[in-house]
Amino acid sequence: AARRSANEGSAISSLRTLHGAQMTYQATTGGGNYNADLTTAATGLAGLGLIDSVLGSGTKSGYGFTCAVTASGTGTPAIFACKATATTPSGVTATGTRDFGIATQGVINAVAAGGSLTITGGTMTGGTALNN
Repeated sequence: AARRSANEGSAISSLRTLHGAQMTYQATTGGGNYNADLTTAATGLAGLGLIDSVLGSGTKSGYGFTCAVTASGTGTPAIFACKATATTPSGVTATGTRDFGIATQGVINAVAAGGSLTITGGTMTGGTALNN
């Protein structure tokens, strides 16, 4: 139980790191857009030095991380969403019992592992906002 709790705390912290990295990318390299790529050496968030190589691998502390973006268009701002999914959501070896997500606004949502929290084209749906 203690390991699962620590993994969940790490996932939440990693999402906050991804949010900060996205904001930095948008204001500097991105020209107003965000970056869904965590890993590519030259263009991903890790390759640009905005996140560490462990988070940049897409897996950290028993969670898998993905991001989705929608580029800015005529009159619409760019948006992004990132999700942390427990790699083993149940059983004795569970790495976490909740999945988490964060979007452009910076609010972290949580849902029971495998529940209805989706990210599509920079939009996050589902889950309940954490109060922290």
